[in-house]
Amino acid sequence: METIRTKLRPLVSVVAPCYNEEESLREFHGRVAAACSGLTGSYEIVLVDDGSKDATWQVIEALADDDPHVVGVRLLRNHGHQLAATAGLHVANGERVMLIDADLQDPPELLGAMMACMDEGADVVYGQRVSREGETWFKLATAGLFYRMLTKLTSVPIPRDTGDFRLMSRRVVDLFLLMPERQRFIRGMVSWIGGNQVALPYERHARFAGSSKYPLSKMIRFAVDAITSFSTVPLRIAVWVGLVTAGLSMLLLLYALYQWSQNVVVAGWASIITAIAFLGGLQMLMLGVFGEYLGRLVQETKGRPLFMVKSIRAGKHLHEVPSNFSRLEPGMRDDVVAAWSGER
Repeated sequence: METIRTKLRPLVSVVAPCYNEEESLREFHGRVAAACSGLTGSYEIVLVDDGSKDATWQVIEALADDDPHVVGVRLLRNHGHQLAATAGLHVANGERVMLIDADLQDPPELLGAMMACMDEGADVVYGQRVSREGETWFKLATAGLFYRMLTKLTSVPIPRDTGDFRLMSRRVVDLFLLMPERQRFIRGMVSWIGGNQVALPYERHARFAGSSKYPLSKMIRFAVDAITSFSTVPLRIAVWVGLVTAGLSMLLLLYALYQWSQNVVVAGWASIITAIAFLGGLQMLMLGVFGEYLGRLVQETKGRPLFMVKSIRAGKHLHEVPSNFSRLEPGMRDDVVAAWSGER
């Protein structure tokens, strides 16, 4: 059933999660608007404030007042990059949706090339980094290790050296929004959907302003989410390590019995304590692996909303949204936001 929302569907939506990006937002908006208007007049720019502590939301409100193409989404609290991006994708209504960060490391000017690839039949066009300016050797080395390890562990082929910077068709976005998992790894989820996914090589720039929102601790958590969401290999490793350890313990027992039969008694306890400590540590490690997966199952079964939207700003109009917005299917979300779409 066609809704008001679908009748007003723009050709392209640009979705950008924003966390403490007040210094770069106006420059980002200017470059994105120029890239979009150079292709079509039918576009929207969805800026998601992920619980920022600076004036990010105030800047978004000002941009929405000045530019009718801007839609501001304000979350109740900080949810993290992946859920903020998901919230933006829920609101975006374009036939094609570009996902990009607001720090201008990924150039919005590539929209035209991505659109051309999609015109040729691509369902997804993802940016693949050939270089990364302004990043330390440690960040580059750990990122390279992460992508190569992920390739070995996952059953779904996830392209190397890619982020969430991509252009997706409406069909792919709607399929993505039907996925309910909380521990989200967007580039892996989009890869899992399949279809014709095409790489677009590009050079990644340094941040326009501010500092990285991904310190080492967040990078580690992100890597754990990626691996546990798309691979059961750690569980299999735990099983094999357990079997090998059990086999070694059996051999040690047979050796001890043989020594006892030869009346050779080993004095001291150092070796015993070492063995106990080794086996105990190994057991705790394996329990930790199982616990990581079990904890994610517990979070999924709670059924809490993925994100909580406080309000949506379109032009000078501020709209409250229902608390169950993140759980609505695409057609139902169209009905919910039809009113504020009509005002635009």
